[in-house]
Amino acid sequence: MDIFLISDNHVSQSQEMPDTVPVKGFLWIDATHEEVAADPEAWRSAIEAATGVQIYDPHMTDTLNPNHPSYFDSTQDYGMVVFRKLMLNGAAGVGAAGNGNLRSPANDEDKTAAVLPPATDSEGSKRKIPAALSKLATQPVTFLIMDHALVTVHERYSRTIDATRTRLLELCNKTEKGPHAIRLPASPEDLLLRLINAMVDQYLDLRQPLTTQLDRWQRALLDPRRPFKDWMALLDARIELRKLENLCEEQHDAMQELRDYFVDIDDGIEISRAKDLLLVRINDVMEHITRVLNHARRLESSIESAVQIHFSAVAHRTNEIMRTLTVITALFMPLTLITGIFGMNFEVMPLLKSALGFWLTMGGMALVVVVMLVFFQRRRYLESQALDRR
Repeated sequence: MDIFLISDNHVSQSQEMPDTVPVKGFLWIDATHEEVAADPEAWRSAIEAATGVQIYDPHMTDTLNPNHPSYFDSTQDYGMVVFRKLMLNGAAGVGAAGNGNLRSPANDEDKTAAVLPPATDSEGSKRKIPAALSKLATQPVTFLIMDHALVTVHERYSRTIDATRTRLLELCNKTEKGPHAIRLPASPEDLLLRLINAMVDQYLDLRQPLTTQLDRWQRALLDPRRPFKDWMALLDARIELRKLENLCEEQHDAMQELRDYFVDIDDGIEISRAKDLLLVRINDVMEHITRVLNHARRLESSIESAVQIHFSAVAHRTNEIMRTLTVITALFMPLTLITGIFGMNFEVMPLLKSALGFWLTMGGMALVVVVMLVFFQRRRYLESQALDRR
């Protein structure tokens, strides 16, 4: 567990929970689910001693629930936000850092080296999810917003929180001034919105790989040379996109309730300009969530359109095949009639014993075929085939 005391121009880190509420600045108390679950009552007592706020039992249960959806709730003493963020690929298989400060893998290559296990449906069978869609696995991050503290509880590996912690650790040792200095969060609400905004931006980064994956499927669906066989993967893609759509709707509702909470409260935000800045930030976060939601809906609509175009193309090819077979059948019907007539068991038939009978019959059959082809061409029965050959 990491504790940061953030003031106007100074950041200090401590591994021990303070016994009193800070007079200046605010606390950022960061813990993992494992640390809280080890002794929930002791952790809650430490939070109460450091902030003067007692966390209610239902909120403690929600904090430790790994399947909790995004939502917002508030009491007279604090507000609670549960926000589902993208899970770090391969996080479960990477060991924790020794000092407990940097709990993420060492570099980006390590982050993406491992692959998430296949998803499982309601019947227990494993589903094969494409690489782009496997990145949509999420995990909850709980934020407790208090007057002089922000408490975060998350899984062991969180790329966003680790990056923020790293920047704060750099500021513990040096003070950078000038236009390139990092502006510290002014309040717990400011830090909360910065973290959530970075989490939402990770969803925006998935737009390109998701679009590329669906473009491949669209080309495969419309490829006449190869039959499309990845129907289960396509179905799984629709399921995952629907989950993403529901997830964005839950996130948007939670942010809307958080915005109303910021509008209603007066404690902790004394300056109207600071309050307006928070509202601008949260509106920006909601706009980013809306962009992800709209993109998920467009991708889902693109899949449905591609499937409809695929079946239309299959029906078109079937019609072309049936057209070809119909033309061949129509051409051979009179020829079959002629051969059937000359196959009758009559003793006297015209041209049967003539030396030119065979050639006259063959010429007549060829003339019938040519006449029928000319007729079909003028009636435009063969027009689409001619265009395809061109």
